[in-house]
Amino acid sequence: MSLLSQRVVFMGTAEFAVPSLRALLAAGHEVVAVVTQPDKPQGRKQILVPSPVKVCAEELGLTVLQPRRVRAESFQRKMVALAPDVLAVAAFGQIVPQSLLDLPRIAPINVHGSLLPKYRGAAPIQRALIDGEAETGVTTMWMDATLDTGDILMMGALPITPDDTAGTLTKKLSVIGARLLLQTIQGLAMGTLLRNRQDDSLSTYASLLELSDGIIRWEDSARLISARVRGVNPKPGAFADINGKRVKVWMALESQTSAEGAEAGTLLAISKNPAGVFVAGGDGGTVLLTEVQPENGKRMAAADWARGLRLAPGDRFTPVHLP
Repeated sequence: MSLLSQRVVFMGTAEFAVPSLRALLAAGHEVVAVVTQPDKPQGRKQILVPSPVKVCAEELGLTVLQPRRVRAESFQRKMVALAPDVLAVAAFGQIVPQSLLDLPRIAPINVHGSLLPKYRGAAPIQRALIDGEAETGVTTMWMDATLDTGDILMMGALPITPDDTAGTLTKKLSVIGARLLLQTIQGLAMGTLLRNRQDDSLSTYASLLELSDGIIRWEDSARLISARVRGVNPKPGAFADINGKRVKVWMALESQTSAEGAEAGTLLAISKNPAGVFVAGGDGGTVLLTEVQPENGKRMAAADWARGLRLAPGDRFTPVHLP
């Protein structure tokens, strides 16, 4: 085996991790096993659904392991027998214990979807969007046994565009992550890559999204309303109430139109060009709703939804109350 080709155990679950797995194989690394979360029941019938990483691994003919707990002794014995040079982790979903991090000959590497130490945790891409950040990125780190606190190895930054959603941004960052993972493995194998400690005083935490994160807060600035809608797209989705009806909002863009003097959440206009529904934010700014989904309905143009519901300028979104 050449210096640049390594025995890799890959640990990942979410879609973000798939390009990294594919990149390892394309670069000539030997992926001796893929570790992913157990299949999860979904839908009303609770049908077991495999993770995106499992689907990819089986397509590539790789060995798949699905431990409920990576701390289990039986699983750890399997890992010892695999004798990896590199442990590569991306969007896995379990804390990896130090006993496993000590196994690889070269390094345990994590691919994380933020510019650490900002947005440690489970939802870094979504939280960066919701907070209205201008840029985000990917960090590869030398893993330790706590949450995203390991030494930084490499970073790649990316500007967030005004129409980025968590879905589109995840795809962009996953490509960057795959590239950085390969460069990180090569740099560590050749001894040319330095480890840099994180500044814990600058750290922030990106908790998992909850249903309540999707409630549109019309009192926020127009910029942050748009950021929230895009940050929870596709899951859990943004939603609001008007005239006793709930609607899911798939896209809301910050507009340059002024809403000075209008109460937050007030419908200002149903527009043909640009197509959508203008709504007042809490800062005198305006957001343009372009795509929505009524309860028990299909995704549709926001202007068509508003006309069908017979909404008119002056109608106002009301506070959302969850059960």
